[in-house]
Amino acid sequence: MAANADSAPSPLSSKKENLTPVNSKISELRESRAELLDRIQNLKNDLQSWRSKLDTQVKSYRDELSDLKKTLNVEVDQLRSEFQELRTTLQQQQEDVTVSLQNLGLQDVSGDVKDTEGSKVEGENI
Repeated sequence: MAANADSAPSPLSSKKENLTPVNSKISELRESRAELLDRIQNLKNDLQSWRSKLDTQVKSYRDELSDLKKTLNVEVDQLRSEFQELRTTLQQQQEDVTVSLQNLGLQDVSGDVKDTEGSKVEGENI
């Protein structure tokens, strides 16, 4: 019986053999986990970098748009001023022409023309 006991595998050696693949798997899983965590950290860093670059770009565009808006407002104000000057100049020229016509005595003629046109309208209404 002693010979049979020696030839049979002992329960301790069987457990050690079974533990070796489990320990190997645990080691592989730990390495895989570490790699995944490293990849996740790299992705987080990339994302943060992209966000920072995007924020910088957005700020740059906002500043540029603000400058363009200010420039546009200045140009619009300048155009308004120029149109007002033109309007004033045209009104002054119109007044000057009217005064010149009055000085030449043509105002009476233009008044006669208005009277004549008024007579035509009255004649048509009759």
